[in-house]
Amino acid sequence: MAHCLVPQRQPHHVSDVISRFDPRFWTVNFPRPMMAAVTTSAPDALRVDCAFYRKSDLAGLIWEAEDRHDHPLLAYDTERDFRTCRLSFRWRSAGVRALDARHGPVLTIEGRDASGLPRSWYVRLWNYALGTPNDALITIDFADVTGGFLLPDEADPVWAGDVDRMFISLVASDHDGSDAMLEALAEGWAELSEIRCTGPGSVIGIGDAVLPEHALKIASGYDDSYHLTPARLLRNVLHLGYRGAIVHYVGMSHYFRLNGMLKVADGLNLPCQAWHRSFAEQAQALGQDVIWSLSYELFDAHCPEDWKQRRADGAPALTGWEPPSTLLSPANIAAMAYLQTIARAFVAIGTAAGLAPRFQVGEPWWWVTADGQPCLYDAQAVASFDPVPIPTVQGVLSGEQRATLDAAGAMLAASTAALCAAVREDHPGCETHLLTYLPTVLDARAPEAKRMNMPLGWASPAFDVLQLEDYDWVTAGDAASTRDGVALAEARLNYPPERQDYLSGFVLRPSDRAQWRAIDAAAVTALGRGVRGVHVWALPQVMRDGFVHWGSLEEGEDAVDAFDDVLFPLALGAEAEVTPEFSTAVMTGAGGHESRNASWAEARTRYDAGPGVRSEADIATLIGFFRAQRGPARAFRLRDPFDAEANDEAIGAGDGINRRFGLVKHYGGAARRITRPVAGTLVVRLDGAATQGFSLEPLGIVVLDVPPGAGVAVTASFAFDLPVRFAEDRLTVSRATFLAGAAPSVPLIEVREA
Repeated sequence: MAHCLVPQRQPHHVSDVISRFDPRFWTVNFPRPMMAAVTTSAPDALRVDCAFYRKSDLAGLIWEAEDRHDHPLLAYDTERDFRTCRLSFRWRSAGVRALDARHGPVLTIEGRDASGLPRSWYVRLWNYALGTPNDALITIDFADVTGGFLLPDEADPVWAGDVDRMFISLVASDHDGSDAMLEALAEGWAELSEIRCTGPGSVIGIGDAVLPEHALKIASGYDDSYHLTPARLLRNVLHLGYRGAIVHYVGMSHYFRLNGMLKVADGLNLPCQAWHRSFAEQAQALGQDVIWSLSYELFDAHCPEDWKQRRADGAPALTGWEPPSTLLSPANIAAMAYLQTIARAFVAIGTAAGLAPRFQVGEPWWWVTADGQPCLYDAQAVASFDPVPIPTVQGVLSGEQRATLDAAGAMLAASTAALCAAVREDHPGCETHLLTYLPTVLDARAPEAKRMNMPLGWASPAFDVLQLEDYDWVTAGDAASTRDGVALAEARLNYPPERQDYLSGFVLRPSDRAQWRAIDAAAVTALGRGVRGVHVWALPQVMRDGFVHWGSLEEGEDAVDAFDDVLFPLALGAEAEVTPEFSTAVMTGAGGHESRNASWAEARTRYDAGPGVRSEADIATLIGFFRAQRGPARAFRLRDPFDAEANDEAIGAGDGINRRFGLVKHYGGAARRITRPVAGTLVVRLDGAATQGFSLEPLGIVVLDVPPGAGVAVTASFAFDLPVRFAEDRLTVSRATFLAGAAPSVPLIEVREA
């Protein structure tokens, strides 16, 4: 396991150059409910597709002086002075306001003037165009460019020496700035081709690190990346070492078409289609596969009211996002038919690009509110299985209530089966996946909830691959719940590890980036469990936080565990040499004052086991053991004759969540992690009372059956061995010197495991 976070590119990192205004690095922005997407149509060309609903809708095609989107190792340099470059391109458009029209395309330049005051300039592109209003060559010299609509009467000279960003505005042909609805959905596009940037400032630096391919795959989502070009996203995937199938969540808020009431309609909107065609084609060209992921979640404002799951009081199921999303009812025929249409459309985009058909049903469930209210009471659910009142699923339920959850689960399973069957009607060989979120469907407070949200109808062979996700447990450090949850899912649904994928992540806020350590560790643990694939969730957070994973294609527990769980075959005895050591740099100044820097927080112990060799038989045993361990290559257990027990050591305090506590032994203010306790010697106490409700994981991790309450003292008593290895690649033992009474030297050194 190896990872790091790179907050910014450093001078020693690999770099290259690109032409300023490279088509891959433009972005788009726009207000809801309109949609727009930017794609690269050639190395020197880009295209913007738009869907307008209101007369005020405006899309901006943006170039930013600072790269805020790429991974720090791959970002381009911040260059705010544009005065030494000249931009030219061919403009073509249809369905948007023409170049010569009022409210036609304008290049807005935002930055500061020569005196440092914030300023914006508005450069009408028609003033710099040669050709027709919908097909023209445009050239802008940033050393001599003037804003204003009519020139020279409204001239506003631009000072382009300190620019934050610039964007080209696109509006519908019927745009008038009002908030009124257009008579009908308006679709339009603009293409910039033959893009050239010349002059001394035409080239900028860019990160170009390429990490070796490793064992992890990546997941991403359209709702987080709709504003970027697919080429930009896939460049990050490739350069960061991710290969194989990309789990691509199509989202819940940007892919759909809307009707005149701004509610979802069948089919994908034009910008979404254009973006995903480009994404699929470029993924195929790079040798990446795509698993198209569709959930039952939909942006609440655009969801038909009768499609929503509802609580018993009629309130809709709403997630915690802002603005909120809602969950579609598996019982609603129209809602499920809509999902089938959408799933077919996305898989068809992939197969048209040459990708194998792969489809994931993403986190399908009946929503449960924070206080345990199940959302089983929409009109069609009531008509379908007549649910009895369930005020909360948290706690003990009656037989009738459990039967209701079973009926809801059967309805959910039938809906996911129908969704996969619809895709397979078009693509009979489609590989189907189910993603389930374990912390929700296996919530310990609601032990019966799995009846409705992990129904037996999902058991193998309902899907080709079971995908498991557990990031709340991972980021809370609750690996025990992950272990138990995976075991329960395997037992309930009967998918072996080789038919499972694991999704590790994600980090919601930049301030929580320290969680990547636990996420990376969980990913490697899953690889060691033998799952089919591990996906990091998700690419936008990887890029934002500078997460880097590196490792071999065979990484996993076996790749890093160079330890044999065997005891050193000779008893050391009291004559053995034991030498604790630290690593401390001591610098002495001219006046005799010292500065000390301790490199290690804990001592590491060296041993000489030579005095334990007492016979020629011991010599033979020692040599055989040395060969078996391949010298220093493989570590093993050693019983320290002077330090092998711990009594009532404090190993942690309860917080009501964490169940895992690492064994430690304290030496005054110093603590030593104990990773090799002796089997059968462990006694765990909670506030002084012994408990049997625990298990012991590898590397000395105590897992309590129930999280101890806040402030509860967790202590442990145990005997322990130490992990050590031979300190040298050679072992010298002379029979003559041994018979003469000279003990051989057998140096051993302690190994850090935690």
